[in-house]
Amino acid sequence: MARARLNSSNTQAEELPKAKITRASLANVFVLLSYLKPYRLKYFFGLSFLLFSGLALLYFPKAMGELIDAAELTKPGTALKNVDSIALILLGVLLLQAIFSFFRIVWFVEVAEKALADIRKDTYLKLITLPMDFFAKRRVGELNSRISADLSQIQDSITTTVAELLRQMILLIGGTIALSFVSGKLTLMMLAVFPVMVVIAVIFGRYIRKISRLAQDQLANSNTIVEETLQGIANVKAFSNEPYEANRYKTSVNEVVKLAMRGATFRGGFASFIIFCLFGAIVSVVWYGVKLVQAGEISVGDLTSFILYATFVGGAMGSFADLYANLQKTIGATERVLEILKEENEPVLLTQNAIEAEHKLNGSIDFENVSFSYAGRKDTEVLHSISFSAAAGERVAIVGPSGAGKSTIASLLLRFYEPDSGYLKFDFKDSKTYSLNDIRSQVAIVPQDVLLFGGTISENILYGKIGSSNAEMMEAARRANALEFIERFPEGFETIVGERGIKLSGGQRQRIAIARALLKNPAILILDEATSSLDSESERLVQEALEELMKNRTSIIIAHRLATIREADKIVVLDSGKVVEIGNHETLLQNENGLYRYLSRLQFEV
Repeated sequence: MARARLNSSNTQAEELPKAKITRASLANVFVLLSYLKPYRLKYFFGLSFLLFSGLALLYFPKAMGELIDAAELTKPGTALKNVDSIALILLGVLLLQAIFSFFRIVWFVEVAEKALADIRKDTYLKLITLPMDFFAKRRVGELNSRISADLSQIQDSITTTVAELLRQMILLIGGTIALSFVSGKLTLMMLAVFPVMVVIAVIFGRYIRKISRLAQDQLANSNTIVEETLQGIANVKAFSNEPYEANRYKTSVNEVVKLAMRGATFRGGFASFIIFCLFGAIVSVVWYGVKLVQAGEISVGDLTSFILYATFVGGAMGSFADLYANLQKTIGATERVLEILKEENEPVLLTQNAIEAEHKLNGSIDFENVSFSYAGRKDTEVLHSISFSAAAGERVAIVGPSGAGKSTIASLLLRFYEPDSGYLKFDFKDSKTYSLNDIRSQVAIVPQDVLLFGGTISENILYGKIGSSNAEMMEAARRANALEFIERFPEGFETIVGERGIKLSGGQRQRIAIARALLKNPAILILDEATSSLDSESERLVQEALEELMKNRTSIIIAHRLATIREADKIVVLDSGKVVEIGNHETLLQNENGLYRYLSRLQFEV
């Protein structure tokens, strides 16, 4: 993670994985290019202007040659040329090219930005509507890379790479044809020398970039050592490991030097190659051209035109390697984005009033022989034929050792996952007869580790029921024991909570989460270890708020600390994914061999 922060953003695209260009991969590109359809007219005009710009550029060397030839007033077999007319034509060509280039760039960027905005919106919408199984198998950083780095690569290709590829092809083909008209002999000589030089230069450049990346990665390693050591300096000193850390850093830095010197050797060789071979090849072509001028086969103006055309052709040849690499990266990026777009999403409503439930729940819950295992661990059954019920308005506690399946029950209630077998029922109906919107809009959860968004307190509370009034928000905060501490902040409800709510204490975050749940006014409430990580004073305030929250609604209380669930109407004891006991506190304590009594004795003894 630290290394990712240290790598500069300008190398991010360079490190994107490449994909082979095949018929299937090109088909994927065409799927994504369908996003250009609404803007196809401007894209077509952009391509047309690109063609006109390239043709105008190809005329430039010819006109320059004519301008130079016009200086030879007594050139045999030619009439006196109008220097002013040629110069005006040249300026006209340059003006046309400038106009073509301006509109081509503006239209390409406009089309790319709008198309990419559509792709970004669709990709983000797809991401947030995918089932939990999808996120369980992927890292957030990977998904973030797809919506940022991958889409940026696609954007660069639409705006730059495709246009540049077409432009260079026009210059290569048109330039080669123009060269053959100027002088067939010079063209043959140039084509015998230049392609070889360009290929060698491209191979050199690719290898140098590879070494540079290795050196950069190694430097990032060195910086990571510094960061980790300084962050844990107390541990370093406590264990007297200064020599070890110094040696670790020294080894890493020495490796950076070794890679840098290796890169310098190749860069030096590349510079020598450019100076001697490539420029030598240019000198050879010019030398042969001068010989042809002296022999009267071509004019000085023709030689000038040839040199300019040769520059265009050589530059086009040299650019194809990078352009091809960029296309490979774009195809790879396209495949990764399409992977997301092709995933099957949850059937959730996406209208503004999506939080309004179509079918109101009374709050009764029934688990009937429910078994479940996660998609990535199908061989490990988390729940084994569990059965229990909760009447509307009843408080049911779920207890058991770690890994017993308590949090999985919460996930099933929110329909993050569906049971492998058995039935989960709400109000005596199979959960599948309700829409996801019906369930999730009427089930609220207050977790142990509350996640707040990085905005204001008001934004986080109103997230429970978007569109609520300020009066409703303040009443929810009051009932959650949060109003007092909120009003102590200078900005009050407009206080920024920071990333994940880092600027608030654990108890304050919990009370914001409770206010959010109160505003939602759910039929069913899930409390997942809601007070386990709080100090005594915070726990008291949060517990009071939870009591207010649990009034007149079905409450599923997941707890390790058994002291918090003594007043529950029913306690369901889980062990290894099975229900081993059901009863209230007093009844379960009477079972001398029961797991609940054993856990209670352990906790109260401690």
